[in-house]
Amino acid sequence: MDVLTPEQRRHCMTRIKARDTKPEVLLRKALFALGFRYRLHDRRLPGTPDLVFPKYRAVVFVNGCFWHGHDCPLFVVPQTNTDFWLQKIGANRARDRRAVSSLRRMGWRVLTVWECALRRPAQVRNLVVAAKTARWLGSQGGLAEIP
Repeated sequence: MDVLTPEQRRHCMTRIKARDTKPEVLLRKALFALGFRYRLHDRRLPGTPDLVFPKYRAVVFVNGCFWHGHDCPLFVVPQTNTDFWLQKIGANRARDRRAVSSLRRMGWRVLTVWECALRRPAQVRNLVVAAKTARWLGSQGGLAEIP
């Protein structure tokens, strides 16, 4: 049973952002400090990637573990309205796969950074993830993930 009333739950859910999330902003700032320049949320590309690096022909998605069904401790299936959430998260994952496939066919390299990779201890972890991302951008790797 949900501890919030439907009105309270609705209010909480309307506050969830699709862009400029904390993990995304942390990664953006770290990459900018390393000298990387990027475009944000380019709607011309499938899946509207969070970061687009035209110079490297690469895109980065910063995925929330819950919303994209990552296999980590941050993803817990809600005990209320379970069928709805499983269907929603399954649809999100299918949409992610289609976007990555389309981007790869268009010649883009794709990196997925998971929210759990950018969790505490914040300062050190963010620098490590930014360094891994920078290394990937400089490589010729096509499809990669930072879990």
